Amino acid sequence: MSEFHNPDGELPRFRFRLGFSAALVLFCFGVLLTRFFWLQVINHDYYKTRAEDNRIALIPIVPNRGVITDRNGVVLARNYSAFTLEITPSQTSGLEETIDALSEVVEIQPKDRKRFKRLLDEAKNFESIPIRTRLTDSEVATFTAQRYRFPGVEVKARLFRQYPLSHVASHAIGYIGRITERDLKWIEDSERQANYKGTDHVGKTGLEQHYEFELHGETGYEEVEIDAGGRAVRSLKRIPPVSGNNLQLTLDAKLQEITEKAFGDRKGSVVAIEPETGGILALVSNPTYDPNMFVDGITPENWKELNEHPSKPMINRAINGAYPPGSTFKPFMALAALEMGKRTPNQSISDPGYFNFGNHQFRDDKKGGHGMVDMYKSIVHSCDTYYYLLANDMGIDNIAKFMAQLGFGQRTGVDLGKDDSGESKGVLPSQEWKKKRFKKPEQQKWYAGETISIGIGQGYNAYTPIQLAQATAVVANNGVMFRPHLVRNIVDARTGEKRLVEPEPLRDLNLKPQHVDVIRRAMVGVNTEGTGARAFAGAGYEAAGKTGTAQVFSLKGGQYKESAVKKELRDHALFIAYAPADKPKIALAVLVENGGFGAQSAAPIARMVLDYYLLGKLPAGAADEDSEAIEADATE
Repeated sequence: MSEFHNPDGELPRFRFRLGFSAALVLFCFGVLLTRFFWLQVINHDYYKTRAEDNRIALIPIVPNRGVITDRNGVVLARNYSAFTLEITPSQTSGLEETIDALSEVVEIQPKDRKRFKRLLDEAKNFESIPIRTRLTDSEVATFTAQRYRFPGVEVKARLFRQYPLSHVASHAIGYIGRITERDLKWIEDSERQANYKGTDHVGKTGLEQHYEFELHGETGYEEVEIDAGGRAVRSLKRIPPVSGNNLQLTLDAKLQEITEKAFGDRKGSVVAIEPETGGILALVSNPTYDPNMFVDGITPENWKELNEHPSKPMINRAINGAYPPGSTFKPFMALAALEMGKRTPNQSISDPGYFNFGNHQFRDDKKGGHGMVDMYKSIVHSCDTYYYLLANDMGIDNIAKFMAQLGFGQRTGVDLGKDDSGESKGVLPSQEWKKKRFKKPEQQKWYAGETISIGIGQGYNAYTPIQLAQATAVVANNGVMFRPHLVRNIVDARTGEKRLVEPEPLRDLNLKPQHVDVIRRAMVGVNTEGTGARAFAGAGYEAAGKTGTAQVFSLKGGQYKESAVKKELRDHALFIAYAPADKPKIALAVLVENGGFGAQSAAPIARMVLDYYLLGKLPAGAADEDSEAIEADATE
């Protein structure tokens, strides 16, 4: 039996379903239209910018690093162009296969692969990454002949840092190396991270680090259109980089080289300063190292050798090494006594060759003593007994107060390194210092007997060579102290305009001229009739100086015999000087580690330095190929 439909009864339900479907469709279209309006009208600018960002990539262009020259134009740090083999990952299919094939054409070592992998993780897909640096002409030619086999691989010219004089002045110049997380934090803290996009290297030590932001320059960029696959399509715009500023130093490269050669294989330091400006003429720390090893990443073998070498060539002894000053401390003690009224120039003592204090006998280096000794004789012939008595009369806190004015126990603020954290403060002992230095109450107490050895530059005394040179310059400059510095001019690489680094006077000690004259006359006497006379015999100028010998370990009442002592335990040799005596142009401090007597080891080095600087006289054997190279660089 057939079933009959009732059209009139189903019509309302049909109309309801049709209306609901139409409403649903309209609602969906409404949502789409609303979203379309939201995207295309309200947020048009935002999404247009996003699209442009996805379409356009900014490739940073690293600027040329500034050049460093000495006072005479000799180049100490420069850039040179070399070929690199580079791979653009977005244009290469199968990176490992490509690198394996390349290694059959050009030598690629495991360290090259390791560096490439690290750079690959940091780079963008469309940037080219070096797989080999510093290709030879032969390697360039070999690859070029087979270039068709390697899509996405090309030879490019890049700039590399070079230190043409190798080890000369390496501790002053410093070196550059690859940027680390620590470097990035420093850059970010300085709010300069935008200017370091694309930069791989940064100054690590010395002037390279201290003047990093001057030397770096301004990063440029290139706008490149890329497709959805991240491949570069075309270049749209290019903003060229601005080269970093150049540095012209106060340093004399030839003087630096001569001084380094004077050390031979001995350890030590020399700092030479212009008394009237604080400009550093030479800053030597021996042994030294070749900063070129760090430019492209030092090998683990070389790094291990430098760090584990017993002579510690990476330590900048000029600003990091703290040593007892020995008898070079005596002129400053004498000056303090005059200024404080503890002694007069003609006041004399009788020196029996020792000074008894309590149950301890402090001996003079001359058996039987020096007889009657006034201030002049105490400096010229380096009488220990005179200064034992003087230190006892002055007291430790009076000594510390005066020596602090000369810069002892304080960082000089020399323009080396990131900040002054790399420079040692040394030790200027006082009662307050000892309380801070030791934890146990019995160790914190200052005993009167400890003051005695302070007077001859022993005991807790420990100062850096640059502090000794600065204090010597203060005497040479009649009490006016300047901050030691290495840069004379900052030169704009574009215009050549020089910005003078003004000498920075730190303080005027307001020393009485008659007191300074006493010390200066006595220091001249050291080199004419005293402990420095042999080293300065026949000099064509009048120089003031003072020898010093500093114990490395306590003799405990025994007699010092150099031949019976291990080399590393022998006394340090020191010498301070300035010249010409009437109008000083140079002041210096010389330290020879384990060199024995200052008159034998340190004074001859000072003589070589002064002979060259004042007379242009070269020591025997100095006019070799390195010297000729320095002179040639000065004319370029």
